[in-house]
Amino acid sequence: MPRSRRAMSEINVVPYIDVMLVLLVIFMITAPLVNPGVIELPSVGKSSQPPELPLEVVIKADASLVLRERSKTTASERAVSSAELVAALREKQKTHPEQAVVIAADKDVRYEEVLKVMDELQKQSVRRVGLLVKPVAR
Repeated sequence: MPRSRRAMSEINVVPYIDVMLVLLVIFMITAPLVNPGVIELPSVGKSSQPPELPLEVVIKADASLVLRERSKTTASERAVSSAELVAALREKQKTHPEQAVVIAADKDVRYEEVLKVMDELQKQSVRRVGLLVKPVAR
């Protein structure tokens, strides 16, 4: 009775595991010996103009808008309508194009009100708009 020979379809993984463990040991020994390259960053002189503080659009709990402008020495607030807000921000960004605008909303304000203000600013091409949040103390 002739026996048919079948091809062996199993892979012996023991040599692969041995090679992997040897490589692991080599990397564990050489990793602490490799010094990371030190990068010398270029230095620059003091900036001629200090960075501008962002303009703040405050949305109060009753959905009224307040524009808050701060500088290094003074701070001013004024109540504005949506149209006045856009006009004031565009005027400010004509003189300071890189000045950011942040929206600070009361936590009880509906999210829809915040989105309306953001949408209006985006429609009027006001650049660099962000949200102001209070960090959680841990």
